[in-house]
Amino acid sequence: VSPFTRVRMGPWLFGLYVMLTRFANMKLTPMESSTLLMPSENMTWPLRYVAKIEGQLILGGLMMIHERENKVICGPVMPQGGVQALETMLYTIDYINKNETFLPGIRIGAHILDDCDKDTYGLEQAVDFIKGSINKIDEGDYKCPDGSNPIIRHQVISGVVGAPSSVTSIQVANLLRLFKIPQVSFFSTSPELSNKVRFEYFSRTIPSDYYQVKAMVEILKELKWTYISVLYEESNYGIKGFEELERLLGLKNICIAVKEKLVKDSGVAGKQAYDDIVRKLLSKNNARGVIIFGSDQEVSEVMKAVRRQNASDHFAWIGSDGWSARALVSEHNKREVEGTLSVQPQANPVAGFDEYFLGLTVENNKRNPWFTEFWEDHFKCRYPGSPQTPYNGNYSRKCTGREKMTRNDTEFEAQLQFVSDSVMAFAYAFSNMHTDLCKSQKGICAEMETISGEELLKYLRKVNFRGLSGDTFKFDQQGDGPARYNIIHFKQVRPGEYKWITVGKYEDEELKLQMSDIAFKMNLQKELPSSVCSLPCEVGQIVQYVDGEVCCWHCYNCSSYQIVDQSDKTKCYTCPEGRLPNENKTMCYALPEVYLSPASGWAIGALTFASFGVLLTGFIVTVFVLHNNTPVVRASGRELSYVLLSGILLCYASTFVLILRPTNFVCGLQKFLIGFCFAVVYGALLTKTNRIARIFNAGKKTTKRPSFISPQSQLVICGVIVSIQVIITALWMFVSPPEAIHYFPTRKDNLLVCKASIDASYMIAFTYPILLIIICTIYAILTRKIPEAFNESKHIGFTMYTTCIIWLAFVPIYFSTSNHVDLRITTMCVSICLSATVAVVCLFSPKLYIILLHPERNVRQSMMPTTKYSAVRNNVSSSSQLRVDSATQSENLEMLEKYRVVIRVASSTQTSPAYCHIRHRSSQTTREMCAKLMQAATPHKVHKQVVKNGPIQDIPDIQL
Repeated sequence: VSPFTRVRMGPWLFGLYVMLTRFANMKLTPMESSTLLMPSENMTWPLRYVAKIEGQLILGGLMMIHERENKVICGPVMPQGGVQALETMLYTIDYINKNETFLPGIRIGAHILDDCDKDTYGLEQAVDFIKGSINKIDEGDYKCPDGSNPIIRHQVISGVVGAPSSVTSIQVANLLRLFKIPQVSFFSTSPELSNKVRFEYFSRTIPSDYYQVKAMVEILKELKWTYISVLYEESNYGIKGFEELERLLGLKNICIAVKEKLVKDSGVAGKQAYDDIVRKLLSKNNARGVIIFGSDQEVSEVMKAVRRQNASDHFAWIGSDGWSARALVSEHNKREVEGTLSVQPQANPVAGFDEYFLGLTVENNKRNPWFTEFWEDHFKCRYPGSPQTPYNGNYSRKCTGREKMTRNDTEFEAQLQFVSDSVMAFAYAFSNMHTDLCKSQKGICAEMETISGEELLKYLRKVNFRGLSGDTFKFDQQGDGPARYNIIHFKQVRPGEYKWITVGKYEDEELKLQMSDIAFKMNLQKELPSSVCSLPCEVGQIVQYVDGEVCCWHCYNCSSYQIVDQSDKTKCYTCPEGRLPNENKTMCYALPEVYLSPASGWAIGALTFASFGVLLTGFIVTVFVLHNNTPVVRASGRELSYVLLSGILLCYASTFVLILRPTNFVCGLQKFLIGFCFAVVYGALLTKTNRIARIFNAGKKTTKRPSFISPQSQLVICGVIVSIQVIITALWMFVSPPEAIHYFPTRKDNLLVCKASIDASYMIAFTYPILLIIICTIYAILTRKIPEAFNESKHIGFTMYTTCIIWLAFVPIYFSTSNHVDLRITTMCVSICLSATVAVVCLFSPKLYIILLHPERNVRQSMMPTTKYSAVRNNVSSSSQLRVDSATQSENLEMLEKYRVVIRVASSTQTSPAYCHIRHRSSQTTREMCAKLMQAATPHKVHKQVVKNGPIQDIPDIQL
């Protein structure tokens, strides 16, 4: 008994073997099947051959030497995937056995069978692999090529290489699992076989179709195909591949127009069935791309049906590894297959195999019992002495034996590397096991003889080697081969010459495709055709799906300010204010904030104006401070003048605040400042005009000094007036807190502004100052006829008239520029600066004129009013001095209190000369002069009146 002796099987396992054997023989007895196409009752078909190599460690092999045929068990010989795969296994075993250091003292043997690409027949053949495990082999089933009975030894199969097809591998794996025999397939790619709960002892050197399907989907994405059809074989290979393909296509929003099953046995379906499938494909005219997941026999029938339907140039195929690059498909259907892209597991030639295979003949290759059939099929002749088959009866020419295979007439299977790697995987597992268990001992040691298939499987899954192809190999966690694929393309390289060429790779789940090497039809269209149901909508269009199909739609435009909803491309989404659609109408981008920047032309003009005003105001303050005690400054009422200048300075400063980038703080500062600065200016002016008016009105009625005309009183009054503005502003800010907001006058504008500048609530800040302006203007009108010596009231009047004109122009401009905030703010700045400038020029330029240009007039005598009565002037020199003192009453009020005078003129004296003077000038100074004149005429009476009457009425400051 050979190594790896199986554990003694129980009666139930033996019974299972007997049942399987009888079941297989009952269904597939050679005699029953052979009668279908037998020209003679004496023909035996199929011939149950076995290819054997003697050795201590036996590997079983299950190859598809013959094609699948519906009328008989086995079809014609399969040159590439069958005979060449078998020879690759034998070649690799020879390579290992020649290397004496690889397995010292141990030879690997082989026991290779044919499954004819049928799962039922393959299962029957696989029963041989378990016979050694239950110590029973049915010797009567096999014959040697010379017709003699073979000598059968009870050898245990250590492992099995095969089967090629997934459906057969699934059947065989279920059987071998019961006997714990490891199995390594080289062409089975079904994702189902990665399930190690069901197929614990199954491994493969080829990657799972899971990765092949992913590569196909990546090709579709690269070609921009979104509407395709799928044909799949009615087998585990096709069904499982389609299920995974359908799942991935759904994730990538690629639609399936037509999906049809291909009957596993093409002959059973018939031409009509394939014609119907092609007609269904043609009914979806836009789905020109078709994925075929099947085997070469079924696909060959599809291509014939395409030719019958005159659709050879219509379809572009994406092929699976089960049929592409197979001569059965492309040899007689070149025009139909032209342009096909296919995913093939990446495989390199097995070093030295081509030369080995081309050197084989029937005479030097007796160990391959099927080589004679291959020879007859390759050279189309009948080899002398060969048994009759359903396929060599038509060969009239006899083979001479001197025929020779060449590269020109021999096409090699591209994936033989996986066959070689399967054998190498077992060999390295044996080698590693021998090293661990037998150390340096040659041959099979006692420890190795008792090892189980379970232990062998552990060594098998851990192998890592460089195979005869030059590629490194190791199994992944599921026992599958590495996911490396070539993208091949069937192309007409020259007129009439077709080849499969490599145009890309898929490795590490990344596709690399050379699109420039791909051509659909050489004579018609080099580029691959489009395969979409509906063309993509243009920018800014939404889709309306047709009958619920996600790949077929109509396109409709969104409006100018809408985008296509990226989460639901059937809806338009309106961009909110402050945002506009991007060029692709896929998202709304925020408009840049726009505000009155200090760098803008409007702002530069306003800031220049304000800066000039600040410098001018500063200059005036400096002059006043330097000449603080001069008569002109003192006569102007220094305290209120400084308050007035402070307000003017704040007016100019407000421009800088208004042009700052709006924030909540800046907006609050603007709210406070624009009203406060005017309240200070016009509060001071109102205090002045009110004082003048009260003094002269009181002088007409009484000589009693009016109340609250002292400097301190004036400051208090001014402060009260200004505080009202502060209270109004505080209440306003409490009710409507300052806030910087984004304002959108149009869909294309995003203005950052203070909220108060939009809703015109800034006018709340101006309401009280406007009231002050109106009152000041009224006072200016009332005091317009006071003596010339007090001409500041006239200057104030001119200031107020001009201010009214400015504000009458400002208000309509302000309200008409709501959509132009920069212009609105600039207008406000200019209006404030103009108002301040008018006050500066009208009220302070006369004083500066005297102080700077005529300092000789800056004395008390120059402050005295002139009179038309020169004669009187000489007689009242003392009174003139009194007027100068009175002009500076804010500092000399005590001196003025020494004089008392009253004018009580009876009706009889109204005709005196002095009366006209009093009536027309209405000034206290003039009344004093009249009193002097009257005293000269009636001294006692006047003196008595002077003694009797109270204090003299204070005269106002002499204004310049």
